[in-house]
Amino acid sequence: MKIVFASRNKGKIKEVKKILGDQFEIISLNDIDGFAEIEEIGSTFEENASIKAEAAFKFSGLPSIGDDSGLEVEQLSGKPGVYSARYAGKYASDFDNNIKLLFELEKQPEPHHAQFVCTAAYFDGNEFIVTKDELKGKIIKEPRGENGFGYDPLFIPDNQSLTLAEIDLEEKNKISHRAEAFKKLKYLLTKRMEL
Repeated sequence: MKIVFASRNKGKIKEVKKILGDQFEIISLNDIDGFAEIEEIGSTFEENASIKAEAAFKFSGLPSIGDDSGLEVEQLSGKPGVYSARYAGKYASDFDNNIKLLFELEKQPEPHHAQFVCTAAYFDGNEFIVTKDELKGKIIKEPRGENGFGYDPLFIPDNQSLTLAEIDLEEKNKISHRAEAFKKLKYLLTKRMEL
């Protein structure tokens, strides 16, 4: 079964292919010519994931998956939240976003409790299937590690000593919010195919 994953983020695509790839053929927006940028206008992760899945389906005619994920920091009242990827501005880099986050936490006492949230939405033209998961942890003062993307170098999961950027992909996929949300989705899609 071929599924469009509505993303251009190479790190994310690699993770999702690793999770879903044995049963599904995953193509991304990088494999489809002429696909316009999807505007994330939702106020929740679920809305944004569903918007992406629906847009990819309408353009490609293939079952599609959208996801939205981000970081919620307790001391910042849940920010950056749905604005995680563009926290420091529309064209901000991961570095820019990390610097802004550290600046905003500078005057706050440690520990900086936070959680990564991921929502995955599948759409086939008839129905949505939506799953969600969280990974709790804390934000540290200086980035560590080269493996991750986004806020990974600043985030240490609960009961771990390494940041998500210091953990290899195999290990990360055992604990990450995205991995868990997509494993749930894989389970529901597999069940559906059996019916």
